[in-house]
Amino acid sequence: MAKRPSRLTTRKTLLGTAAIVALAVLNAPAVAGFAQHAYHHYEINQPAYRAKYGHWALASLPDGYEPNSIHAILLHTGKVLLIAGSGNNVEHFNGGAFKSTLWDPATDAFKKIDTPADLFCGGHTQLPDGKILIAGGTARYEVLKGDVKRAGGAMLVKNESPDRPRTFPKGTVFRSPAGVEYRSQFPVRVPAAKKTPTGRGGNVTVTASQARVFVEAVEEGPLSITNTTEQYEIQGLKGKDANNLYGIANKLGLDKKDFQGIKDAYEFEPATEKYTKVGSMTEARWYPTLTTLSDGRVLAVSGLDDIGQVVPGKNEIYDPKTRTWSKAPTRYFPTYPSLFLTGKGKVFYSGSNAGYGPADKGREPGLWNLGTNTFTPVGGLRDADTLETSSSVLLPPAQDRKVMVLGGGGVGESRAATSRTAITDLDAARPAFTPGPRLPANTRYLNSVIMPDDTVFTTGGSSGYRGKGASDLLTAQFYNPATNTFTPAADPTVGRDYHTEALLLPDGRVAVFGSDPLFADKADSRPGHFEQRVEVYSPPSLFHGTRPALARSGSTEAERGDEVTFDSADAARITRVRLMHPGSATHVTDFDQRSIALDVIRHTGRSLTVRTPDDPSLVPSGWYMAIATDGRGTPSKAVWLHIR
Repeated sequence: MAKRPSRLTTRKTLLGTAAIVALAVLNAPAVAGFAQHAYHHYEINQPAYRAKYGHWALASLPDGYEPNSIHAILLHTGKVLLIAGSGNNVEHFNGGAFKSTLWDPATDAFKKIDTPADLFCGGHTQLPDGKILIAGGTARYEVLKGDVKRAGGAMLVKNESPDRPRTFPKGTVFRSPAGVEYRSQFPVRVPAAKKTPTGRGGNVTVTASQARVFVEAVEEGPLSITNTTEQYEIQGLKGKDANNLYGIANKLGLDKKDFQGIKDAYEFEPATEKYTKVGSMTEARWYPTLTTLSDGRVLAVSGLDDIGQVVPGKNEIYDPKTRTWSKAPTRYFPTYPSLFLTGKGKVFYSGSNAGYGPADKGREPGLWNLGTNTFTPVGGLRDADTLETSSSVLLPPAQDRKVMVLGGGGVGESRAATSRTAITDLDAARPAFTPGPRLPANTRYLNSVIMPDDTVFTTGGSSGYRGKGASDLLTAQFYNPATNTFTPAADPTVGRDYHTEALLLPDGRVAVFGSDPLFADKADSRPGHFEQRVEVYSPPSLFHGTRPALARSGSTEAERGDEVTFDSADAARITRVRLMHPGSATHVTDFDQRSIALDVIRHTGRSLTVRTPDDPSLVPSGWYMAIATDGRGTPSKAVWLHIR
């Protein structure tokens, strides 16, 4: 790796000779520190420094608009949707204060968006028409073992009547044979029992249906704990209903209660800037992954369910045409697994994930064929036990079909972390990971953003779990796939760890949001606070002179395989054009971002024509930023295209 830019340089000075003499006489560390800070501020604002390392600046946030950014999504309007939901704040959750904020980076304007549910820690992806699908979120916050006051757990509600389904509201009471009562925390619908003909004569077999709901004891304390399977009567039912409808539970205890997911799904419309409810999922999900497939449908996997357990491989597919969900092939993954579209009906699991799930299940990287539901492991990865909180990126250009894994940590609150990077070529006869260059330090929560010049900008992270021990890393660097090397970038001023996101903006800058450290000091003695500042990075390429012009006077619509002509007075100096899919980031995962190389087929004096690839697994339908770069890597501003 190239030498990092120094924070403190002693060869030059901003201070005059008299000031230097005064400092030497005083020998005052505080004054010297101030002088060093002043010089650093001077140095990073010099044109030569910016042209080599880039520059960071804070966005101006109006009072009352400071977001707890859990999810950051670039819309085809150029605005950024920042979703907090309850923002990892149980008081906001209990008070129903769910938030989303819309930021326009072109004007630095912010707008509050009505948010219909707690979308905190749901999944999201870009749809072919430019809407955003958000599915899952929070039904209940975790409660640590020592703080659990009421015994609780899963209650299976049975219905032996084939005549009709039954819906029980939140607060329904279930009574054990010993008279201990438990109250449901959510409404539950139980289908009618199933009738199956057994032969001639009209005989049928009735099979009871069931649905699951989380319950808690009415009374606090250990007397409500049970570890035996029992049948529970439902308060208020009489006669046949009391016989046909009942609950079954086998463990109701005071153990830790994890976060619980919701089944709700919404589409966000960039034009109206509103959420619309669509069909609900079959499974509740918190921390799920959503990946758009080559046919425009969306695969939803994993997450914590309605009782706080990892969804056991029950995956679903969303059809944006009908706004409904259907069953997908079964396969288990830990929460927020990194899944990349790599072919028709094929996705690659890099092994990166955000936690939750046993260390020995669903952690191995591999290629998943949805059509045959077969999984081909991809080996060769060093430090394979430190993939949690790692970053993964589909390297540019996407035609190369190479995926990189960067950093990561051990399962749960492990102190283990790694500086490892590794790359796999999915076009190889037998794909396997090969080592890449090391990161500057062991790094969890690293943000990785694809740039228009085919590099990957990486920034932030921490060496410890959620920044413990004041371990945030104020570093940034560029990875160049062509040379397989890192080069340093200007250091950010804001630390970022858990709950951080980063996006490429249409003007070529990178915006970084969020961070949720456990503690605020090195001794881990003071609780941390959510980082609400938005820091924006301008890469060196924006300080290399005039940017190439790029515009489109015709339609914004194009078909895969089409020729597309752009207006440009700088056509002669443009060396490459990329289609860049807008990012959709959460928990340092972003499966939407990808950069596709376009063939430049002709130049004229004031225009250039490119051809888009016709492979829907390479260019999924949707909105893209077309960005041209010149020989120095200086990018144009983005021109939005809708590819069908």
